Amino acid sequence: MPDVTRRIAIGVDVGGSGVKCGAVDIATGQLVGARRRVATPQPSTPAAVVGVIARLVERIGREAGAPGAPVGVGVPSVVIEGVTKTAANIDPTWIGFDAGRALGASIGRPVVVLNDADAAGIAEMRFGAGVGKAGTVFVLTLGTGLGSALFINGVLVPNTELGHMEIRGRDAERRSAAVARIRRGLSWKAWSGDLDEHLHAIDRLFWPTLIILGGGVSKNADRFLPYLTVRPPVVPAQLRNDAGIVGAAMAAEEAAAP
Repeated sequence: MPDVTRRIAIGVDVGGSGVKCGAVDIATGQLVGARRRVATPQPSTPAAVVGVIARLVERIGREAGAPGAPVGVGVPSVVIEGVTKTAANIDPTWIGFDAGRALGASIGRPVVVLNDADAAGIAEMRFGAGVGKAGTVFVLTLGTGLGSALFINGVLVPNTELGHMEIRGRDAERRSAAVARIRRGLSWKAWSGDLDEHLHAIDRLFWPTLIILGGGVSKNADRFLPYLTVRPPVVPAQLRNDAGIVGAAMAAEEAAAP
C-alpha cells in the first residue's frame, strides 16, 4: 500500500532532446519509483509537448500511487505567470504560449510552470551543494544550452538568462554549454577555457559567493574544474540530471500548500 503520510509531487523537466518525469518525496528530495524519459517531439510544438507531458504525468502518478499529486513543469524558457516568453532549444511557437493553462486543462488540475534552470536550482539549494549557502549563489546547468538560476540568501530571483549574455559577439552558451565541447570536438581542458571566460564575465557583474555547476556534465567535474580560474568557489551539483524534476515538483507542492 502507498504511504499516505508521504508528501508526493510530480516533476517534469522539458529539454531540447528529452522530456523527463518523476514522482518526488518532497521531504527528502528523492524520486519515488522510476524516472521516465521520452524523446522531445520534433518539431517540439506546444501541442505535441503538452500531450507527451500529460501522458507521462498520468503514468507516473499511477505508478507512485498518487494520481492527484501536484504537478510542476520546468521548460527552457522565461516563464511569467505560466506564460512562456522565450524559446531556447525548443520550438519558437512556445513564445507567448499560456503553458500553465494548457497543461492544467490537459492534466486536469493546476500545473506550476517555471524556467528549467530555476527548477534545477531550487532542488540544488534545498538538497544539494547549495544547502545552507548564504549570499549570492548561481546554479548553472550545462547541457544543450547554459541555464542560470540566481539565489540571494536562498531566495530565487527567477528568469535570469545568463547563457544568452554576449561574449565575443554571440550568445555565451554557444561556447560554454556542455554540448559545445562535443560539437566542436574540444578536449576538456580546451572547453574549460571557454567556460572559464563565461564565468569570469558573470563574476564581473554579480560577484557571487558560490557557483554550482549542474547538468549531466557535473559527473565529470574532475575533468574540467581544476582548469577554472574564476574568483569564487566553483563546485559540482549533487543532484545532476534529477535536479530539474525535483525542483519542479517542489515548486508545485509549495504552490498547492494551504
